[in-house]
Amino acid sequence: MSTPGSHPRPRAAARLGGIRPTIFTEMSALAVRTGSVNLGQGFPDADGPPSVVEAAVDALRGGRNQYAPGSGVPELREAIVAHQEAHYGLAWDPASEVTVSTGATEGIAAALLGLVDPGDEVVVLEPYYDSYTAMIQMAGAVRRPVTLRAPDFRLEREALAAAVSERARVLLLNTPHNPTGRVLDREELEAVAAVAIEHDLVVVTDEVYEHLVFDDRVHVPLATLPGMAERTLTLSSAGKTFSFTGWKVGWATGPAELVQALEGAKQWMSFSSGAPLQPAVAHALSTQQDFVAALAAELQEKRNRLCAGLGELDVDVYRPEGTYFVLTDVRRYGHQDSLAFCEALPERAGVVAIPAQVFYDDLHEGRHLVRWAFCKDGDVIDAGLEKLLAADLHA
Repeated sequence: MSTPGSHPRPRAAARLGGIRPTIFTEMSALAVRTGSVNLGQGFPDADGPPSVVEAAVDALRGGRNQYAPGSGVPELREAIVAHQEAHYGLAWDPASEVTVSTGATEGIAAALLGLVDPGDEVVVLEPYYDSYTAMIQMAGAVRRPVTLRAPDFRLEREALAAAVSERARVLLLNTPHNPTGRVLDREELEAVAAVAIEHDLVVVTDEVYEHLVFDDRVHVPLATLPGMAERTLTLSSAGKTFSFTGWKVGWATGPAELVQALEGAKQWMSFSSGAPLQPAVAHALSTQQDFVAALAAELQEKRNRLCAGLGELDVDVYRPEGTYFVLTDVRRYGHQDSLAFCEALPERAGVVAIPAQVFYDDLHEGRHLVRWAFCKDGDVIDAGLEKLLAADLHA
Protein backbone atom coordinates (compact mmCIF):
# COMPACT_ATOMS: atom_id res chain seq x y z
CA MET A 1 0.00 0.00 0.00
CA SER A 2 1.49 3.32 -1.06
CA THR A 3 1.97 6.05 1.50
CA PRO A 4 1.03 9.71 0.90
CA GLY A 5 3.51 11.33 -1.44
CA SER A 6 4.98 8.07 -2.65
CA HIS A 7 4.74 6.77 -6.20
CA PRO A 8 2.59 3.66 -6.63
CA ARG A 9 4.44 0.51 -7.65
CA PRO A 10 4.05 -0.33 -11.37
CA ARG A 11 1.44 -3.02 -11.95
CA ALA A 12 2.74 -4.38 -15.23
CA ALA A 13 5.62 -6.85 -15.18
CA ALA A 14 8.99 -5.56 -16.30
CA ARG A 15 9.07 -8.19 -19.07
CA LEU A 16 6.40 -6.15 -20.88
CA GLY A 17 8.44 -2.96 -20.79
CA GLY A 18 8.89 -1.43 -24.21
CA ILE A 19 6.54 -3.87 -25.94
CA ARG A 20 3.97 -1.70 -27.69
CA PRO A 21 0.50 -3.06 -28.50
CA THR A 22 0.55 -5.03 -31.72
CA ILE A 23 0.34 -2.69 -34.69
CA PHE A 24 -2.38 -4.83 -36.27
CA THR A 25 -4.85 -4.13 -33.49
CA GLU A 26 -4.03 -0.42 -33.61
CA MET A 27 -4.39 -0.01 -37.36
CA SER A 28 -7.48 -2.21 -37.75
CA ALA A 29 -9.18 -0.22 -35.00
CA LEU A 30 -8.22 2.93 -36.91
CA ALA A 31 -9.83 1.49 -40.06
CA VAL A 32 -13.08 0.78 -38.22
CA ARG A 33 -13.10 4.15 -36.45
CA THR A 34 -12.55 6.13 -39.66
CA GLY A 35 -14.52 3.90 -42.04
CA SER A 36 -11.38 3.48 -44.14
CA VAL A 37 -10.53 0.76 -46.64
CA ASN A 38 -8.41 -1.73 -44.70
CA LEU A 39 -5.38 -2.73 -46.75
CA GLY A 40 -3.49 -3.26 -43.51
CA GLN A 41 -4.16 -6.38 -41.46
CA GLY A 42 -3.70 -9.64 -43.34
CA PHE A 43 -7.03 -11.37 -43.15
CA PRO A 44 -9.09 -12.37 -46.20
CA ASP A 45 -12.48 -10.88 -46.98
CA ALA A 46 -13.82 -14.32 -47.93
CA ASP A 47 -13.96 -17.55 -45.92
CA GLY A 48 -12.38 -20.80 -47.00
CA PRO A 49 -14.07 -23.95 -48.39
CA PRO A 50 -17.73 -24.47 -47.38
CA SER A 51 -17.11 -28.19 -46.82
CA VAL A 52 -14.58 -27.34 -44.13
CA VAL A 53 -17.14 -25.13 -42.39
CA GLU A 54 -19.65 -27.98 -42.60
CA ALA A 55 -17.11 -30.36 -41.09
CA ALA A 56 -16.77 -27.96 -38.13
CA VAL A 57 -20.57 -27.77 -37.80
CA ASP A 58 -20.76 -31.57 -37.84
CA ALA A 59 -18.14 -31.72 -35.08
CA LEU A 60 -20.04 -29.15 -33.01
CA ARG A 61 -23.30 -31.05 -33.39
CA GLY A 62 -21.57 -34.38 -32.91
CA GLY A 63 -20.51 -33.52 -29.38
CA ARG A 64 -16.84 -32.75 -29.97
CA ASN A 65 -16.99 -29.75 -27.68
CA GLN A 66 -14.84 -30.76 -24.72
CA TYR A 67 -11.07 -30.60 -24.28
CA ALA A 68 -9.06 -32.01 -27.13
CA PRO A 69 -5.82 -33.82 -26.29
CA GLY A 70 -3.07 -31.31 -25.62
CA SER A 71 -1.15 -32.41 -28.70
CA GLY A 72 -4.27 -32.31 -30.90
CA VAL A 73 -6.94 -34.77 -31.97
CA PRO A 74 -5.50 -37.90 -33.60
CA GLU A 75 -7.04 -37.32 -37.04
CA LEU A 76 -5.52 -33.85 -37.28
CA ARG A 77 -2.07 -35.01 -36.21
CA GLU A 78 -2.28 -37.81 -38.77
CA ALA A 79 -3.43 -35.37 -41.48
CA ILE A 80 -0.53 -33.02 -40.70
CA VAL A 81 1.95 -35.89 -40.96
CA ALA A 82 0.39 -37.02 -44.25
CA HIS A 83 0.60 -33.45 -45.58
CA GLN A 84 4.30 -33.15 -44.74
CA GLU A 85 5.01 -36.52 -46.34
CA ALA A 86 3.00 -35.82 -49.50
CA HIS A 87 4.35 -32.33 -50.14
CA TYR A 88 7.91 -32.52 -48.84
CA GLY A 89 8.85 -36.13 -48.21
CA LEU A 90 9.18 -35.47 -44.48
CA ALA A 91 8.16 -38.43 -42.31
CA TRP A 92 7.07 -37.69 -38.74
CA ASP A 93 5.51 -39.81 -36.00
CA PRO A 94 1.97 -38.50 -35.29
CA ALA A 95 2.25 -39.68 -31.68
CA SER A 96 5.43 -37.79 -30.74
CA GLU A 97 6.63 -35.50 -33.53
CA VAL A 98 3.63 -33.26 -34.17
CA THR A 99 1.56 -31.01 -31.93
CA VAL A 100 -1.37 -28.67 -32.48
CA SER A 101 -1.30 -25.08 -31.22
CA THR A 102 -3.65 -22.12 -31.01
CA GLY A 103 -2.40 -20.74 -34.28
CA ALA A 104 1.23 -20.41 -35.28
CA THR A 105 1.52 -17.38 -32.99
CA GLU A 106 1.11 -19.56 -29.90
CA GLY A 107 3.42 -22.12 -31.48
CA ILE A 108 6.16 -19.50 -31.82
CA ALA A 109 5.61 -18.29 -28.27
CA ALA A 110 5.71 -21.81 -26.84
CA ALA A 111 8.75 -22.75 -28.94
CA LEU A 112 10.73 -19.79 -27.63
CA LEU A 113 9.63 -20.30 -24.04
CA GLY A 114 10.42 -24.00 -24.30
CA LEU A 115 13.80 -23.70 -26.01
CA VAL A 116 15.37 -20.43 -24.81
CA ASP A 117 16.76 -19.49 -21.40
CA PRO A 118 17.24 -15.92 -20.12
CA GLY A 119 20.35 -14.44 -21.65
CA ASP A 120 20.34 -16.75 -24.68
CA GLU A 121 20.44 -15.09 -28.08
CA VAL A 122 17.86 -15.61 -30.80
CA VAL A 123 18.86 -14.78 -34.37
CA VAL A 124 15.88 -13.44 -36.31
CA LEU A 125 15.35 -12.11 -39.82
CA GLU A 126 14.50 -8.42 -40.01
CA PRO A 127 11.90 -7.13 -40.81
CA TYR A 128 10.16 -9.49 -38.42
CA TYR A 129 6.61 -10.28 -37.40
CA ASP A 130 6.04 -8.29 -34.22
CA SER A 131 5.14 -11.29 -32.05
CA TYR A 132 8.66 -12.64 -32.54
CA THR A 133 10.36 -9.81 -30.73
CA ALA A 134 7.70 -9.64 -28.04
CA MET A 135 8.17 -13.32 -27.20
CA ILE A 136 11.96 -13.16 -27.38
CA GLN A 137 11.77 -10.41 -24.75
CA MET A 138 9.27 -12.30 -22.59
CA ALA A 139 11.57 -15.33 -22.66
CA GLY A 140 14.36 -13.10 -21.31
CA ALA A 141 16.43 -13.68 -24.43
CA VAL A 142 18.34 -11.23 -26.63
CA ARG A 143 17.43 -10.78 -30.28
CA ARG A 144 20.09 -10.59 -32.94
CA PRO A 145 18.51 -9.31 -36.17
CA VAL A 146 19.78 -10.08 -39.66
CA THR A 147 18.48 -7.43 -42.04
CA LEU A 148 16.97 -8.31 -45.42
CA ARG A 149 17.72 -5.19 -47.44
CA ALA A 150 15.74 -3.62 -50.28
CA PRO A 151 15.32 -4.00 -53.16
CA ASP A 152 16.06 -7.76 -53.26
CA PHE A 153 15.61 -8.64 -49.56
CA ARG A 154 18.09 -11.51 -49.87
CA LEU A 155 19.50 -13.29 -46.85
CA GLU A 156 23.25 -12.79 -47.04
CA ARG A 157 25.34 -15.54 -45.53
CA GLU A 158 27.98 -13.14 -44.21
CA ALA A 159 25.37 -11.09 -42.35
CA LEU A 160 23.82 -14.23 -40.91
CA ALA A 161 27.13 -15.62 -39.74
CA ALA A 162 28.08 -12.27 -38.18
CA ALA A 163 24.90 -12.29 -36.06
CA VAL A 164 25.71 -15.63 -34.43
CA SER A 165 27.74 -15.59 -31.23
CA GLU A 166 28.56 -18.32 -28.73
CA ARG A 167 25.41 -17.31 -26.81
CA ALA A 168 23.09 -17.99 -29.75
CA ARG A 169 20.64 -20.81 -29.12
CA VAL A 170 17.84 -20.48 -31.68
CA LEU A 171 17.53 -19.14 -35.21
CA LEU A 172 13.96 -17.98 -35.93
CA LEU A 173 13.31 -18.17 -39.66
CA ASN A 174 10.27 -17.03 -41.65
CA THR A 175 9.81 -18.11 -45.26
CA PRO A 176 7.77 -17.23 -47.26
CA HIS A 177 8.62 -14.02 -45.47
CA ASN A 178 6.23 -11.49 -43.96
CA PRO A 179 6.39 -8.57 -44.74
CA THR A 180 8.87 -8.60 -47.65
CA GLY A 181 7.19 -11.41 -49.58
CA ARG A 182 10.55 -13.13 -50.21
CA VAL A 183 10.60 -16.89 -50.69
CA LEU A 184 14.08 -17.92 -49.60
CA ASP A 185 15.80 -19.95 -52.30
CA ARG A 186 17.90 -23.06 -51.85
CA GLU A 187 21.18 -21.14 -51.75
CA GLU A 188 19.91 -18.99 -48.88
CA LEU A 189 18.53 -22.02 -47.04
CA GLU A 190 21.82 -23.86 -47.46
CA ALA A 191 23.52 -20.89 -45.81
CA VAL A 192 21.08 -21.14 -42.90
CA ALA A 193 21.74 -24.88 -42.62
CA ALA A 194 25.51 -24.41 -42.66
CA VAL A 195 25.41 -21.78 -39.91
CA ALA A 196 22.94 -23.80 -37.80
CA ILE A 197 25.05 -26.95 -38.01
CA GLU A 198 28.33 -25.12 -37.37
CA HIS A 199 26.97 -23.43 -34.24
CA ASP A 200 24.63 -26.25 -33.11
CA LEU A 201 21.53 -24.04 -33.33
CA VAL A 202 17.90 -25.09 -33.23
CA VAL A 203 15.95 -23.48 -36.07
CA VAL A 204 12.31 -22.57 -35.59
CA THR A 205 10.74 -22.00 -39.00
CA ASP A 206 7.48 -20.11 -39.48
CA GLU A 207 6.07 -21.42 -42.76
CA VAL A 208 2.45 -20.29 -42.53
CA TYR A 209 2.53 -19.00 -46.13
CA GLU A 210 4.05 -22.25 -47.43
CA HIS A 211 1.44 -22.72 -50.18
CA LEU A 212 0.91 -19.04 -51.07
CA VAL A 213 3.82 -18.56 -53.47
CA PHE A 214 3.68 -17.08 -56.96
CA ASP A 215 5.17 -17.23 -60.45
CA ASP A 216 5.82 -20.99 -60.29
CA ARG A 217 8.14 -20.64 -57.32
CA VAL A 218 8.43 -23.55 -54.91
CA HIS A 219 8.66 -23.27 -51.14
CA VAL A 220 11.45 -25.46 -49.77
CA PRO A 221 11.13 -26.35 -46.07
CA LEU A 222 14.42 -26.03 -44.24
CA ALA A 223 13.85 -29.43 -42.63
CA THR A 224 14.31 -31.09 -46.05
CA LEU A 225 17.95 -30.01 -46.28
CA PRO A 226 20.70 -32.45 -45.21
CA GLY A 227 21.30 -32.42 -41.47
CA MET A 228 18.35 -30.14 -40.70
CA ALA A 229 15.41 -32.45 -39.89
CA GLU A 230 16.95 -33.25 -36.50
CA ARG A 231 17.37 -29.58 -35.49
CA THR A 232 14.35 -27.87 -37.09
CA LEU A 233 10.93 -27.18 -35.58
CA THR A 234 8.54 -26.32 -38.42
CA LEU A 235 5.38 -24.29 -37.77
CA SER A 236 2.38 -23.69 -40.00
CA SER A 237 -1.37 -23.18 -39.68
CA ALA A 238 -4.76 -23.48 -41.32
CA GLY A 239 -5.40 -19.75 -41.11
CA LYS A 240 -3.49 -18.65 -44.20
CA THR A 241 -3.60 -21.90 -46.18
CA PHE A 242 -7.39 -22.26 -46.02
CA SER A 243 -8.51 -18.66 -45.33
CA PHE A 244 -9.72 -19.34 -41.78
CA THR A 245 -7.51 -16.91 -39.87
CA GLY A 246 -10.02 -16.63 -37.01
CA TRP A 247 -9.94 -20.33 -36.25
CA LYS A 248 -6.39 -20.15 -34.83
CA VAL A 249 -5.44 -23.76 -35.49
CA GLY A 250 -1.72 -24.21 -36.03
CA TRP A 251 0.81 -26.99 -35.68
CA ALA A 252 4.45 -27.84 -35.26
CA THR A 253 6.41 -30.79 -36.60
CA GLY A 254 9.92 -31.89 -35.79
CA PRO A 255 11.97 -34.29 -33.70
CA ALA A 256 10.30 -35.41 -30.49
CA GLU A 257 12.78 -33.53 -28.28
CA LEU A 258 11.89 -30.19 -29.87
CA VAL A 259 8.15 -30.87 -30.03
CA GLN A 260 8.18 -31.86 -26.36
CA ALA A 261 9.94 -28.61 -25.46
CA LEU A 262 7.24 -26.64 -27.25
CA GLU A 263 4.50 -28.68 -25.57
CA GLY A 264 6.16 -28.18 -22.20
CA ALA A 265 5.39 -24.47 -22.47
CA LYS A 266 2.12 -24.72 -24.43
CA GLN A 267 0.43 -26.96 -21.85
CA TRP A 268 0.49 -24.03 -19.41
CA MET A 269 -0.82 -21.54 -21.97
CA SER A 270 -3.84 -22.92 -23.81
CA PHE A 271 -3.36 -26.64 -23.06
CA SER A 272 -5.66 -27.31 -26.00
CA SER A 273 -8.06 -25.31 -28.13
CA GLY A 274 -10.59 -25.40 -30.94
CA ALA A 275 -11.71 -28.99 -30.37
CA PRO A 276 -14.49 -28.98 -33.01
CA LEU A 277 -12.28 -27.04 -35.44
CA GLN A 278 -9.49 -29.59 -35.39
CA PRO A 279 -11.33 -32.38 -37.27
CA ALA A 280 -12.46 -29.75 -39.78
CA VAL A 281 -8.84 -28.75 -40.39
CA ALA A 282 -7.98 -32.43 -40.79
CA HIS A 283 -10.67 -32.57 -43.48
CA ALA A 284 -9.18 -29.49 -45.14
CA LEU A 285 -5.64 -30.91 -45.20
CA SER A 286 -6.92 -34.20 -46.62
CA THR A 287 -9.31 -32.92 -49.30
CA GLN A 288 -8.79 -29.25 -50.18
CA GLN A 289 -5.55 -29.02 -52.15
CA ASP A 290 -7.45 -27.81 -55.21
CA PHE A 291 -8.76 -24.91 -53.13
CA VAL A 292 -5.23 -24.06 -52.01
CA ALA A 293 -3.91 -24.03 -55.58
CA ALA A 294 -6.80 -21.83 -56.69
CA LEU A 295 -6.23 -19.50 -53.75
CA ALA A 296 -2.57 -19.05 -54.65
CA ALA A 297 -3.50 -18.27 -58.27
CA GLU A 298 -6.14 -15.78 -57.11
CA LEU A 299 -3.69 -14.08 -54.76
CA GLN A 300 -1.13 -13.82 -57.55
CA GLU A 301 -3.68 -11.95 -59.65
CA LYS A 302 -4.52 -9.69 -56.72
CA ARG A 303 -0.83 -9.06 -56.10
CA ASN A 304 -0.50 -7.99 -59.72
CA ARG A 305 -3.55 -5.76 -59.36
CA LEU A 306 -2.29 -4.03 -56.23
CA CYS A 307 1.29 -3.67 -57.47
CA ALA A 308 0.09 -2.15 -60.73
CA GLY A 309 -2.06 0.37 -58.90
CA LEU A 310 0.64 1.26 -56.38
CA GLY A 311 3.01 1.65 -59.31
CA GLU A 312 0.96 4.64 -60.45
CA LEU A 313 1.86 6.40 -57.21
CA ASP A 314 5.21 8.05 -56.59
CA VAL A 315 6.57 5.09 -54.64
CA ASP A 316 9.00 2.22 -55.18
CA VAL A 317 7.03 -1.05 -55.22
CA TYR A 318 8.78 -4.25 -54.10
CA ARG A 319 6.95 -7.07 -55.88
CA PRO A 320 6.50 -10.04 -53.52
CA GLU A 321 7.18 -13.67 -54.40
CA GLY A 322 4.60 -14.98 -51.91
CA THR A 323 2.41 -14.20 -48.85
CA TYR A 324 -0.37 -11.59 -48.64
CA PHE A 325 1.78 -8.44 -48.69
CA VAL A 326 3.68 -5.89 -50.73
CA LEU A 327 6.10 -3.24 -49.44
CA THR A 328 6.47 0.27 -50.83
CA ASP A 329 8.96 3.06 -50.14
CA VAL A 330 7.18 6.39 -49.49
CA ARG A 331 10.23 8.67 -49.34
CA ARG A 332 9.52 10.44 -52.61
CA TYR A 333 6.36 11.82 -51.01
CA GLY A 334 8.61 13.48 -48.46
CA HIS A 335 7.95 10.90 -45.72
CA GLN A 336 10.80 9.46 -43.67
CA ASP A 337 8.50 8.03 -41.00
CA SER A 338 6.06 5.36 -42.18
CA LEU A 339 4.25 5.35 -38.83
CA ALA A 340 3.35 9.03 -39.21
CA PHE A 341 2.43 8.38 -42.85
CA CYS A 342 0.08 5.51 -41.94
CA GLU A 343 -1.48 7.37 -39.02
CA ALA A 344 -2.33 10.24 -41.36
CA LEU A 345 -3.42 8.05 -44.28
CA PRO A 346 -7.07 7.55 -43.20
CA GLU A 347 -7.54 11.30 -43.02
CA ARG A 348 -5.71 11.95 -46.31
CA ALA A 349 -7.02 9.05 -48.36
CA GLY A 350 -9.51 6.94 -46.40
CA VAL A 351 -7.15 3.94 -46.49
CA VAL A 352 -5.30 2.03 -43.77
CA ALA A 353 -1.90 0.37 -44.26
CA ILE A 354 0.79 -0.94 -41.89
CA PRO A 355 3.98 1.02 -41.11
CA ALA A 356 6.77 -1.48 -41.68
CA GLN A 357 9.19 0.42 -39.44
CA VAL A 358 7.70 -1.34 -36.41
CA PHE A 359 9.21 -4.58 -37.77
CA TYR A 360 12.79 -3.24 -37.75
CA ASP A 361 15.59 -2.58 -35.30
CA ASP A 362 17.46 -0.92 -38.19
CA LEU A 363 15.22 2.14 -38.61
CA HIS A 364 17.46 3.55 -41.32
CA GLU A 365 16.49 0.56 -43.45
CA GLY A 366 12.81 0.29 -42.54
CA ARG A 367 11.55 3.69 -41.45
CA HIS A 368 10.20 4.67 -44.87
CA LEU A 369 8.52 1.35 -45.79
CA VAL A 370 4.77 0.69 -45.79
CA ARG A 371 3.09 -2.74 -45.99
CA TRP A 372 -0.11 -3.26 -47.99
CA ALA A 373 -2.30 -6.39 -47.98
CA PHE A 374 -3.82 -7.87 -51.14
CA CYS A 375 -5.74 -10.77 -49.54
CA LYS A 376 -8.90 -8.73 -50.07
CA ASP A 377 -11.82 -8.73 -52.48
CA GLY A 378 -10.90 -7.20 -55.82
CA ASP A 379 -13.44 -4.45 -55.29
CA VAL A 380 -11.78 -3.55 -51.98
CA ILE A 381 -8.35 -3.36 -53.62
CA ASP A 382 -9.75 -1.20 -56.41
CA ALA A 383 -11.52 1.09 -53.95
CA GLY A 384 -8.34 1.54 -51.94
CA LEU A 385 -6.28 2.29 -55.03
CA GLU A 386 -8.86 4.78 -56.29
CA LYS A 387 -8.72 6.63 -52.98
CA LEU A 388 -4.93 6.64 -52.94
CA LEU A 389 -4.67 7.93 -56.50
CA ALA A 390 -7.10 10.74 -55.73
CA ALA A 391 -5.37 11.84 -52.53
CA ASP A 392 -2.50 14.22 -51.87
CA LEU A 393 0.00 11.99 -50.09
CA HIS A 394 2.84 14.47 -49.83
CA ALA A 395 4.25 15.39 -46.45
